[in-house]
Amino acid sequence: MTTGILVLTTGGTIDKNYFDALSEYQIVDSGIPALLAEARVALPFRVVELMRKDSLELTEADRALIASAAREAPESRIVVTHGTDTMTDTAKVLAAEVPGKTICLTGALSPARFAETDANFNLGMAFATVQTAAPGVWIAMSGQVFDGLKVKKDRAAGKFVAL
Repeated sequence: MTTGILVLTTGGTIDKNYFDALSEYQIVDSGIPALLAEARVALPFRVVELMRKDSLELTEADRALIASAAREAPESRIVVTHGTDTMTDTAKVLAAEVPGKTICLTGALSPARFAETDANFNLGMAFATVQTAAPGVWIAMSGQVFDGLKVKKDRAAGKFVAL
């Protein structure tokens, strides 16, 4: 196992951009490498873009691909950027299919390209989580770290809450 951190990007709000002409959000090239460069992350990391999808569009095959990429990676610490709507579904698949690694899913409630975004903070929390948490699957959002199997998104409150 290598000592670096693997970042798997899957899309979601964290990688969306707003195009005025279309009046809709679209997932574009991942902004994660730029965020990590801006944060001056000093430890080794590798970013792999797996897909550019809203999490509501993820299929069982997509989740199997995420699990396979995590399982087969030489890194034992993995951050997965993901849309928030089905993040817990992917966490369940990862917990079942990728033993012995520390995985943290994170995302954003507003796009990373926006001036007022939670993306930077959440990504930093995920990096800290994979360095300090025990092997397993975690979710880092809004300044909190949750057991990936004991959390849900409270859409009305706009946050994740422990079960």
